Amino acid sequence: LSSSSAAQKTNFTKVHGLPDITPLVSSVQETPEPIPTTVKGTIPTWIHGSLLRNGPGKFEFGNHYNHWFDGMALMHRFQIEDGQVTYRSRFLCSDSYTQNSERNRIIVSEFGTLALPDPCKNFFQRFLSRFEMPKPTDNASVNFVKYKGDYYVSTETNYMHRVDPDTLESKQKVDWSKFIAVNGATAHPHFDPDGTAYNMGNSYRNKGAFYNIIRVPPERDGPEDTLEGAKILCSIAPRDKSKPSYYHSFGMSENYVVFIEQPIKMDLFKIVTGRLRGKSLNEGVYWDPNQETIFHLIDKQTGKEMPVKYYTKALSTFHQINAFEQDGFLMLDMCCSDDGQSINNFLIQNLRQSGEALDEMYNTMSRPFPRRFVLPLNITSETLLEQNLNTRPDSTATAVCRTKNQVFCTFEDLHGEDLKDYGGLEFPHINYARYNTKPYRYYYGCGFRHLVGDSLIKMDLESKEFKVWRQPDLYPSEPVFILSPNAVEEDDGVILSVIITTDKSTFLLVLDAKTFEELGRAEVPVNIPYGFHGVFNSSA
Repeated sequence: LSSSSAAQKTNFTKVHGLPDITPLVSSVQETPEPIPTTVKGTIPTWIHGSLLRNGPGKFEFGNHYNHWFDGMALMHRFQIEDGQVTYRSRFLCSDSYTQNSERNRIIVSEFGTLALPDPCKNFFQRFLSRFEMPKPTDNASVNFVKYKGDYYVSTETNYMHRVDPDTLESKQKVDWSKFIAVNGATAHPHFDPDGTAYNMGNSYRNKGAFYNIIRVPPERDGPEDTLEGAKILCSIAPRDKSKPSYYHSFGMSENYVVFIEQPIKMDLFKIVTGRLRGKSLNEGVYWDPNQETIFHLIDKQTGKEMPVKYYTKALSTFHQINAFEQDGFLMLDMCCSDDGQSINNFLIQNLRQSGEALDEMYNTMSRPFPRRFVLPLNITSETLLEQNLNTRPDSTATAVCRTKNQVFCTFEDLHGEDLKDYGGLEFPHINYARYNTKPYRYYYGCGFRHLVGDSLIKMDLESKEFKVWRQPDLYPSEPVFILSPNAVEEDDGVILSVIITTDKSTFLLVLDAKTFEELGRAEVPVNIPYGFHGVFNSSA
């Protein structure tokens, strides 16, 4: 990721002797039929369902991919029933995977890898192919998402795939642009209690780029219904329509969608001309630390963007923790870094480094930490300027009106100093079913004292104290909270996480969400790469 600033990178940590994690980002074979696991300890018998996870699982077809995000989607299913667990995995039968497999070379360009011209074409044909517009990939490797009761795997282009959550078979390729005027959508939708889904996606028009808030109704008209009824709730013009911001997700409270326009920018001219210049898409993405971050609030009922904009210093964020309204304020909690160049540190060659080169790569990356912004909602022409409007007790965040439509905010930490010893926190998760858009006390995540998660953390927002599960050379995936039957307290339930290792001892870990003590594990006798995101399907 290039930067518009000539400033050198800063060493944010001084870690030495990091273990080699090459096996975590290496290709594996799929396991399409269920296989048994070896259960140690006890897995609660009240857990009925399957943990569905997604991530890259194949990193070469003849030539190798350049970026971790480029690997072909490998779906995983851990079926839990009566205290026992079975495992299966299957590569997504995307057009990208099929075409690459048939020719044993990279046919479809990905985020960090430009497909080479077909060697079977003559020189003139290969030359002309450089003038073709790049086609978006359908390699949906980021997450499992749910619309109208159906499961899809998603990336950030306009393509998703509807999949069978039991067999992991690909059922249908679905194109967002056939339903609404967008060129893509995130892999992190939000949901109202009635099942209404909200998402965001860009559109590229003659007048430049726009950010769009999307709403998908929960009802379906028939068994083949996919995204019918989806609508654009609101379109937002970027600060620079030729250089819109990149975003991986967004926030949502009870009444508002919160879009974070961060200074990770996409140079559309460079992206469109990338094939001609022999450059992949990621070469057009850059970090501009001289621009502030803007929070946009959109009313979910009216679809109107609020006239007040909230600003803060340059930061980057991939995942939000929660957002809720209380006493005239909107609390926006998210994992943030002070530098936005890390996305391109996840090149395959970097993740496969060892020794001092690996240590240096890690130590020059800004660590993500959980933070809260407090956004005052009742701004009027009478609101005083240059005064802190945050009157919440025990809150150190600030919100100061610069003009009647601009509020500058600073954050408060959602952690104590000791979290720095665990490399910050990412992949946040909460008791979403009961506490999303509501005041809450606990969140869970991965500590990052490596390039991937190497610990599981439970944070108490009241005390800022946390509990940790960590064992040497074990790399936990995103924690997923499962509510227990007859739950009374917020943390009554379990945490599921797939623990990846550098040898054949990967396992599904089950922690008591309250005590954070291990209840049991289900050992899988095959290698699994480190993945991205997933969901629990309790209806299985």
